[in-house]
Amino acid sequence: MIKNEIEFILNDELIKINNVDTNVSVLNYLRIDKRLTGTKEGCASGDCGACTAIIAELKNNKLEYKAVNTCIMFLYSLHGKQLITVEHLSNSKLHPVQQSMVDNHGSQCGFCTPGFVMSMFGMYKDKVKPSNQNIDEYLAGNLCRCTGYNSIKKAAKKMYSYGRKDKFSKNENKIIKLLKKIKHNDILISKNNNKFYIPSNLKNLIKYTQNNKQYKFVTGGTDIALEVTKKNNTINSLIYLGNNKDLNYIKIKRNYINIGSATPINKIIPILKKYYPSFAEMFDRYGSTQIRNVASIGGNLGSASPIGDSLPALLALNTKLILQSKNQRLLDIKKFFIAYRKTALKNNEFIKEIRIPILKNHIFKCYKISKRIDDDISSLFVAYLMKLKNNIIIDINIAYGGMDSIPNFAFKTQKYLIGKEFNLKNIDKSKQMIEKDFTPLTDVRASSTYRKLVSKNLMDRLFLEINNNKIRI
Repeated sequence: MIKNEIEFILNDELIKINNVDTNVSVLNYLRIDKRLTGTKEGCASGDCGACTAIIAELKNNKLEYKAVNTCIMFLYSLHGKQLITVEHLSNSKLHPVQQSMVDNHGSQCGFCTPGFVMSMFGMYKDKVKPSNQNIDEYLAGNLCRCTGYNSIKKAAKKMYSYGRKDKFSKNENKIIKLLKKIKHNDILISKNNNKFYIPSNLKNLIKYTQNNKQYKFVTGGTDIALEVTKKNNTINSLIYLGNNKDLNYIKIKRNYINIGSATPINKIIPILKKYYPSFAEMFDRYGSTQIRNVASIGGNLGSASPIGDSLPALLALNTKLILQSKNQRLLDIKKFFIAYRKTALKNNEFIKEIRIPILKNHIFKCYKISKRIDDDISSLFVAYLMKLKNNIIIDINIAYGGMDSIPNFAFKTQKYLIGKEFNLKNIDKSKQMIEKDFTPLTDVRASSTYRKLVSKNLMDRLFLEINNNKIRI
């Protein structure tokens, strides 16, 4: 049965809605329709965190809290969730997070403060230890132009001293009961000749995509929502995959990490830390907590950006993709990228699963170069997969982003290195090959000359890190 309205909980009120345009963001709904103006618009691109709110979802009979950027989240993707805004944190007294901000002078002009408070609230509900590292990670997606951050970090460190339980702890059972009453049927919203479809399972998604054309998929909205917020375009037909359990999973099977294409990146990181720590560390710089809570590798692959950070890493790791239409087909990722923003996906076909091989006795390293450490688009990205035997390079993959119109291998450099001893002399010679592999462009992020120079320097970095900074000639 297909329903024509979504249901979600706004703070503690059950909302049913179908009369809002399908392109409306959660932020604009809060500010314009509900007059909840504590949630601010700063950048409309998920960079500054002023719009941060908290989503609570029911997982294994418990509430899972996560911070999100409401400026790039479509309203109808709230189905089956609770949305908590800054106005709801306090009742007769301030929430521990708010009181800590007040007492430690964490607010000056106040514009960014609600976003910081909500990110800290996310830490509080997740019971995250307020170490410097954790605070930097959870607040990396929030920008302040006044305080210099010290007072905000101090407030985060002391928030638990105001109490480790809040009113949300007391009301959890009530919210769980309300969320359980929301049925996860298929939902199709039609408004102003635009459509928003939420498939409840894979079977219905396949059926809908075979019978419809000119739709776009959305999971986190971290890329596609910018078509609306930045370009003022209208997206006529959206298919939301974030609620589809058949596309949200991680399974270790037959020496592969099998990842559903709609699985949020923050769910994947703990698995990658076990098998590919360098890949996991990259994701800490890929985007903020708000971004990683909703963005998916499937979305990265579908957008096919030549500067998408996960794509060179997946390429170097010899990843395989399961593509789905009426039938499934298995495709090597080497054949997936065709041209700039163009992939091997056929009409009515989508990415179902990403299969990353678990490779033993290999070295994997990846490096991101960007103007800003956190939450920034790469000027250059490189991933190395290498196998050594008696210090001879038996096999090597070198995959770059930001050097070509697609994520691509340094084929000539790889060919030169295979069979060579892994020493500084051969690494130095291999750097001459990179210029034969790529002619990078100059854009706002970096010049062609800079990209060539850095791509060579990263070969030195790889060698020095593997050899613990001991130079071998």
